[in-house]
Amino acid sequence: MAITFYDFSRAPSPRRARILLAEKGVDVETVSIDMTKAEQLGDAFRAINPGCTIPALKLDDGTVLTENNGIAAYLEAQFPNPPMLGVTPVEKGLVANWTAKIELEGLMAAAEALRNSSPGMKDRAITGPVNHQQIPELAERGLARLNTFFDMLDARLEDREFIAIDSFSNADITAAVVVDFAAWVKVIPQEHQKNLIRWRESLNSRPSMSL
Repeated sequence: MAITFYDFSRAPSPRRARILLAEKGVDVETVSIDMTKAEQLGDAFRAINPGCTIPALKLDDGTVLTENNGIAAYLEAQFPNPPMLGVTPVEKGLVANWTAKIELEGLMAAAEALRNSSPGMKDRAITGPVNHQQIPELAERGLARLNTFFDMLDARLEDREFIAIDSFSNADITAAVVVDFAAWVKVIPQEHQKNLIRWRESLNSRPSMSL
């Protein structure tokens, strides 16, 4: 039985997993779940992931992984080359540390800004099976947090090629997806954030980044 990847090409969270799968060279059977039609909330997908979020990775033994960090941990253990979560204990700690920081300070801020302001997400301010009303003030806070996050990344990338360690890692994948996602709410790297701009442009040479 093949590994099955539940995807939606326009959403940032499954893109993280899609890039990682490409970097690892792992072949999967892809099933598209159309979020514009709320297919993630339908009975068919709830049977796969009752949390109604994408991505999901169904393994050949029937196990379903529904979180990007769980998917990354599985792929790293099952397909260790190229390593994307670090090799040494210090590298592993740094990649985990920066991935978590990017999720908390960047991804959550972008989601906060978009989901609390988009008319198409009325009553869907939080992903999952339960509806939540939008709070406009959270959208404003999300925008402010994103600008702070961009400044932080720019400072981290001073004289560095990659974010967490001296090689491309899951932290870079997560950050690149967040930077691209932030453009949805009109937050983009500014001229003074030269390190951030350089780093993001350099990643375009990787085929996985076009996914």
